[in-house]
Amino acid sequence: MPKAYEVIADDLRRSIREGERNPGDRLPSETKLAEQYRRSVPTIRDALRLLREEGLIEKEHGRGNFVRRSRTIARRTNVRHQWEKDRAREPVEERAQTGATEHDTGLELDDLVFHASYREIKAGKDIADAMGVPEGTALVERTYRTRYATENAPFSLVTSYLVRDHVAANPDLLDETKEPWPGGSQNQLYTVGIELDRIEERVTARPPTPEEAEELELPRGTSVLVLRKTSYDIKDRVVDLSDIVLPGDRTELFFTTPLERW
Repeated sequence: MPKAYEVIADDLRRSIREGERNPGDRLPSETKLAEQYRRSVPTIRDALRLLREEGLIEKEHGRGNFVRRSRTIARRTNVRHQWEKDRAREPVEERAQTGATEHDTGLELDDLVFHASYREIKAGKDIADAMGVPEGTALVERTYRTRYATENAPFSLVTSYLVRDHVAANPDLLDETKEPWPGGSQNQLYTVGIELDRIEERVTARPPTPEEAEELELPRGTSVLVLRKTSYDIKDRVVDLSDIVLPGDRTELFFTTPLERW
């Protein structure tokens, strides 16, 4: 037999799914819900906790519980890489009009809030092995966060690694204040004479760390997709390694594989 808080959660869930409560609507206070359902406030809190864990509602400190707005979906395809390469040699005016996030979400440049930070590090064993360089090699570690201006959580958590010696010829590539860079990484590499030959992407899934769950505002029980993107140049060198953490509740990976005709 269902518990009292589960019955209350079922009724609130139904009201949300049937459109009686719309995204952004504030739920009645815990006290008013307790009066409505003739149950104790702790029972109401258990019901609301269940709905928060399902991602149906969210609590705003000092304001109450609200029906959770759907987050913008990012549809990441493998053809985006050729799209980026085709743009890498375009004039800056062309490159500045749109970027990969706009490509994936359908949003406009003015809809987005972007943040980048750079630092120089020494390659540890995992990164050194993945990039085919000795441990201790000087790297530029870049972290990126891009979000829709009306949302708090970023679309992904991106950490990218460049071999410092590969890009040092252009000092702008060591300067985070030059971000966002029109044309993205492929144009950045083009400025130092690097052309990409291929990109490998490996995707796994796992539970988020507490820090990831908080930053991505993940409902309890939601997994993250972890994408390791390895970019090779025409000399078969790894020139960019990126670890990308994607929220499982609002990311779609879409792959189209052209097949040669008989």
